[in-house]
Amino acid sequence: MIDSALAAGLDPATLSDLLRVAGSPGFDRLTEQIRRTGGCTAPIRLTGGTKLLDPATKTVLHAYTTDAEPGGVLRVACGNRRASRCPACAWTYAGDTYHLIRAGLTGDPDKGTPDTIRDHPRVFATLTAPSFGPVHNRPGTRPCRCGTSHPEDAPELGTPLDPSMYDYAGAVLWNNHASDLWRYFTIYLRREIAARAGLTQKAAREQSRVSFGKVAEYQKRGAVHFHAVIRFDGPDGPHTPPPPWATLDLLTDAIHAAAARVRVIVDAAPAHGIAQDLVLTWGTQLDVQPIGAFGQGEELTEQAVAAYVAKYATKAAETTGTVDHPVGNKEALVLLGVPDHPRRLMEACMDLDAAYPDRRLRAWAHMLGFRGHFSTKSRAYSTTLGALRQVRADYRAQQQRTALGLPDPDEHPESTLLVVAHWAYAGHGHTPGESWLAANIRRDIQHNREHARENRSELEPLEGELT
Repeated sequence: MIDSALAAGLDPATLSDLLRVAGSPGFDRLTEQIRRTGGCTAPIRLTGGTKLLDPATKTVLHAYTTDAEPGGVLRVACGNRRASRCPACAWTYAGDTYHLIRAGLTGDPDKGTPDTIRDHPRVFATLTAPSFGPVHNRPGTRPCRCGTSHPEDAPELGTPLDPSMYDYAGAVLWNNHASDLWRYFTIYLRREIAARAGLTQKAAREQSRVSFGKVAEYQKRGAVHFHAVIRFDGPDGPHTPPPPWATLDLLTDAIHAAAARVRVIVDAAPAHGIAQDLVLTWGTQLDVQPIGAFGQGEELTEQAVAAYVAKYATKAAETTGTVDHPVGNKEALVLLGVPDHPRRLMEACMDLDAAYPDRRLRAWAHMLGFRGHFSTKSRAYSTTLGALRQVRADYRAQQQRTALGLPDPDEHPESTLLVVAHWAYAGHGHTPGESWLAANIRRDIQHNREHARENRSELEPLEGELT
């Protein structure tokens, strides 16, 4: 480990702290703690302990305290979904999102959806923001409006051709109301479905249900857009087939019509440069693609959709060049080195905050005005992120019970245990040496997972031949 650190050219302070950590008597336990968090970048430090008691005899079956832990603390994962904050916890969040979305596409009885769900009409829809002014882009094989053919990683992509003519106020107000636009879209979608089926809205609800799972993504220009899996179900959700009239074509047409109907009005604020009421709508670039069953040769497969949605569940506005934390004033934007375009968007949020105090634009300036959830789903789409986290917690609890020789409550319902716990927050994060150690543990875990996935992919065709 020390040889690797020397080869990595660590700065003297980090190397000195790493040597201290490596030479400490609790190094092995510290390494185990960090590994159990997945190499979390900023773990929560807790002090305290827990006891397991037999309520009948008051016998202490097991006791744990942090007194003997390295530094006298227990480190637990921070759970932050942002890859810019904690790649380890973001990886777990992305994995949960993948399984949540996939369960609503392929079916998974353990996650509340039957296998027959693959026969339901399903589409992958992308709803975007309108134009707020021409920006540098890569329009196919043609050059940009500026006359240049930009490479894929060109820093000017997404930035205005003329910043002085770009509608920065409209852009951040659109982001700020994007969740309202989505809410109205779901309302109009059900109405459009009923109209195309020749039914009243009540009758349509009694015969079918529309379920969805979506994620928000930032375009390079700083505008939010939504990727959504939208699915037809029967009246009782995924366990019932949709009626014969609930076709893929009807769903696609209804989505286009519903998106075109959405309007959100923002009151004028002449004192802040908004001379008249703004009418916010979805952009014209609405894409709706059918989702094919995996292995049937369709271009857009279930796994591809789930992976795509999960990929963006851990990213936010920092992908546009802004920061991943609130900023109090414009001067801080200069000190933080925020690029010109996202800086102007953040400044627009701050300038408009007084005009629309209930929208909390200043507080959400680092998100370019967007204040919604990044991933949401309808009630009947599939499982929940909370349920997936609970499965992991139950699995770890079972491992702990097995290691301690305690009875399984599922197998022995008459065996009840009393848990007495006391925990206190003692800080968060790592020392410089611990951070280097955590980063290497996280890298090793990721490498092992990728290696296992590759081996599993290679074995799948062979297993198919054997069966």
